[in-house]
Order: sequence, then C-alpha cells, then structure tokens
Amino acid sequence: MKYLIYSLIVIFSCSIYSQDLNIHSQFIKKIYDEALSRGESYERLDYLSNQIGGRLSGSVNYERSVKWGKEELNLIGLDSVWLQPLMIPKWIRGAPEYAHIESSPGNTISVPIVALGGSISTPSIGISANVIEVKSFDELNKIGKDSIDGKIIFFNRKMDPTLINTFQSYSGSVNQRIQGAAKASKLGAIGVIVRSMTTILDDYPHTGSMYYDELTLNERIPAAAISTNGAELLSSMLSLNPNIKFFFRQNSKNLPDVLSYNVIGQIDGSERADEIILVGGHLDSWDLGDGSHDDGAGIVQSMEVLRILKILNYKPKRTIRVVLFANKENGLRGGIKYAELAKKNNESHFFALESDAGGFTPRGFSFDTSESEFNSLKEFEILFKHYGIDNFVNGGSGPDIVPLKDDKIILAGLRPDSQRYFDYHHAASDTFDKINKRELELGAAAMTALVYLIDNYKL
Repeated sequence: MKYLIYSLIVIFSCSIYSQDLNIHSQFIKKIYDEALSRGESYERLDYLSNQIGGRLSGSVNYERSVKWGKEELNLIGLDSVWLQPLMIPKWIRGAPEYAHIESSPGNTISVPIVALGGSISTPSIGISANVIEVKSFDELNKIGKDSIDGKIIFFNRKMDPTLINTFQSYSGSVNQRIQGAAKASKLGAIGVIVRSMTTILDDYPHTGSMYYDELTLNERIPAAAISTNGAELLSSMLSLNPNIKFFFRQNSKNLPDVLSYNVIGQIDGSERADEIILVGGHLDSWDLGDGSHDDGAGIVQSMEVLRILKILNYKPKRTIRVVLFANKENGLRGGIKYAELAKKNNESHFFALESDAGGFTPRGFSFDTSESEFNSLKEFEILFKHYGIDNFVNGGSGPDIVPLKDDKIILAGLRPDSQRYFDYHHAASDTFDKINKRELELGAAAMTALVYLIDNYKL
C-alpha cells in the first residue's frame, strides 16, 4: 500500500503528465477496449499476407502492397496520405535451390537450402567441393588460404540458446550470414553455406541479407543458408569423414535498382503540428513466406494506432504520422531516404516508434534516448502494468527509424515476447497461421497507448 501511495505521488508530481493519472488511465482503457473488441489489425494482416503475400523489394507483390497501403490509410480518414519515391534494389531468387551431401561417389543425401538475399548464382551446373566447417571468422583466418582455396566454407555457429533475449543471441551469430561470403572469398573459397539463424531444429532454411563489401563481380561467391537440421547432419558427417563433398545450385541474381515508395499518412497536430510523432514498420518482406510476423504485424499495428485515435475522436497536440517503410530487409533504403528528406525539409521529429519484432504478446518498450529522459519515460510503466507490459529498457529502437537519430528525437521499439520470433524469421514458415489475433491486437493497443502518452509529454 505504501508503495502504491508513493508511486501515485511521484506520478502526480511528475512534469510528464499534462492531465491527472485517472484521465490517462481511462483513455488507455478505451484504447484497449477498441483494439480488443473492434480492432482491424488482424483482418488487414489477413489480406496483406494471404492476398498479396511475400513482398520482396522490387517485386510485383511489393508494388501491390504499396497500392494496398495507400488505399487502407485513405480508408482510415487521415488528414493526408502520400507516397514518398525512392530507388530500391531488385534481387530475384529464381528457380528453387537444391543441395546434397555426397558421402561417397553416387551416395547423396538432399538437404534444404535457400540463397541468401543479394547472393549471386552458382554456375548453371552447380558447385561441388569439399567442405570446411568453421564457427568464427578467427577460426577461418587461422585455417588460411592454402587450405581454403577451392573449398566450400560452412559457417556453423549456433544462436546462443542460454540468452533469454533471443535478439541478443541473433546479434551474436548473424555476422557470419552478412559477412561470411566476403571473408571466405578473400581466402579462396568458391561458395559459402551458413547455418540458419534460428534457435530451433527444423527443416526450414532461413534467408537474410548478405553483402560483398568491396569485392568485384569476379571475386563474389554464392552464399546460401542451410536448415538447422541440415546443418546438424552436415556437421556430424564431416566429423566422421572430412573428405565428403557438398553440392549446391541456385539461380539468384541482382538486377538494376527500381523506383518504389514509402507509404505515409498522418493526423495533423492541433497545437504543435510542427512536432512529429512517427509510428511505423517495414512493408517489404522476404519472399519465402508471406511475412506475417516480419513485418506485416508491425505494419498493421502501426496503421491501427491512427485508426484507434481517429475512432476515439482524439485530437492530437502533435502531428502523428505513420510510415510504411520500403526495403528494410536488403538495404534499409526506405528509412535512409525518409530521414534524408526529413532533414532536407527541416521536419522536426519529437518521437519515433517502430514495431519490427513480430506480432507476439507485448512485454514492453525499448528506448534510445538519454538516461535522464529515459528515467522520465519509465514512469509511464505504472499505466501499462495492468496490461502485462512492465519492461521499459533503455537501449534499442527499430532499424527503419535509426537514421532519424539525433540529440533531440526519442526513438523507441515495441518489444513483444521474443521466444518464438526466430522460429519463423526469414523462413517459409512465417505465415499468417502463426499469428494470434489477440496478441496482435494487444501490441497495437500498447503502441497506441504509448503514442497517446507521448503526445501529452512535455507540453
């Protein structure tokens, strides 16, 4: 009881509230009631996932999603909706990939692989070579060029299963996917196979972006992800016979950049219209599944923020803007272009919130701001505890909004429960049937509540 009284005193006396605690609590309840009883995020995601599908940058499906996004924002009845043009990369996967392990001449076992985004193709007849398994770049360098020349490098570093935050585990492993081909090529490798970035054992290879850095076209080598079950099999067979061969064939290619768009809509502010509160996610996805969790969920949740505020007749003090970013997955050009034009147009962004961690049960928010600012924002926690959100952390936001970072803006990210996210991340299993309607709606409500509180912050 003493703790509750003390908390209320702190909140009532804190400058972040322009109205009393009871009014804020009542309005947040209205937000949750609307999201959970009449929410539209699930139906929107159903259409985006099942009628449009995977939305790889530069694809026909991505352009269909741009048209859909603009039409849906217009239906919400925003003050303005527009498309922001930019050039994005166009990479195509081509015919399905194929791979097998050859234990002896004529004896092969097929394993699931997918080309990494941005990778070149193999020759039309594929690549067959001996394999060297490594778990780090240091190990790769110690082996040296003489032993690696003409071989396929197999990067087999697992995501650390002991880390509760699976995004930390992902961060500790993903460099082998992003940089592996560039490093292996310099040592004479002719191809790269990377263990999929997931914490579970399954037969779904998980794609993702990779980059060749400064390598010329002639120096580039094909790179593919192998499923975790496939990686376990390959590793065990190598331990028994280091002379086995691996064969893979893929038909991916990079084409010239194409014109595309960020999709933007906003509700104009009534008092401080020049101060922008941004909420968003990335509209593109990989092509293997339909991108429901990554990042269809973030897209429809962001749209829902503005719909809920409109339906509740809330008149924001600041301008509230939704951005459906292009090309996060293989270039981040949507976020970069948006930040570039914001600076050019002298736009002032007060706050930006991104949802790009799946549509699972929301647990809290991360913030990228000063320690003193974070301590003020952390006092919002008491208004979220009833809804199961009690984890505010300082550090991290969202990839598409990071280019906006300066010494003024507050960046934030919705943080859902992370335990299942990498089961589906960048894989063919990221489909609409993996979405729980209530969890998705809870995330949209949490984002709307935070945007509402931020709109009343430091007035």
